[in-house]
Amino acid sequence: MIINLSGKTAIVTGSTGGIGLAVAKGLADAGATVVISGRHQERVDATLAALRGTQAGALARGVVADLGTAAGCQALIEAEPQADILINNLGIYAVKPFLDISDADWEEIFQVNVMSGVRLARHYAPGMQARGWGRIQFISSESALNIPGEMVHYGVSKAALQGLSRGLAKVLAGSGVTVNTVLPGPTRTEGAVAFIGKMAQERGVSATEMEALFLAENRPSSLIRRFATPEEVANLCVYAASPQASATTGAALRVEGGIVESIA
Repeated sequence: MIINLSGKTAIVTGSTGGIGLAVAKGLADAGATVVISGRHQERVDATLAALRGTQAGALARGVVADLGTAAGCQALIEAEPQADILINNLGIYAVKPFLDISDADWEEIFQVNVMSGVRLARHYAPGMQARGWGRIQFISSESALNIPGEMVHYGVSKAALQGLSRGLAKVLAGSGVTVNTVLPGPTRTEGAVAFIGKMAQERGVSATEMEALFLAENRPSSLIRRFATPEEVANLCVYAASPQASATTGAALRVEGGIVESIA
């Protein structure tokens, strides 16, 4: 299968590292002009330099904005008023006992994980609809289905993305615009590596041993028995953004290593 996204503009939020960066690279490799976003100029510049070092990413451009705020979303919209592909990847998480999660914690995680996607989809969807083609994705998590007891607010925010995506797919039914969520499982991003490294140090084991212990203790239903790579997640995102995926909409697309104990 050859995926050709030449002539398409793709916005990937939270794309200076991890899954977002892998998705941006994948879309660029498929020919899309990719818009990188991040909160810090130096990280955006470094990402653009890496992308522009390849032929595929030569046209990439960046926007510095805090998309966890309404003002930040508006700054991105003003800089990039039109897009064909919108990947709502921006997200935060924090391990915290439920009884210690404050109103401010709940508000922050919903502003970043949910409202950033709401605001951007609300702006870009009408243009896609008018042109008769578009792709909107929300990067959710297997935690939307298996709400983790150690970070309930994160799981709830990801479950909200499931409902948002399905509802928006209905709003855009028959328009040529598809809307899907992508559900990664444990993925070897910079944040996850740091998290596992800290746990490994605390327990006096290697990072490799800690990764295996984490899966055994927290995600024992994993069928791949390892963390996925960001590129493995990105491969599904790139396909879902392609013309070939035109009949896939309103779906929760799993790339979680078989953790979810369900065949539906």
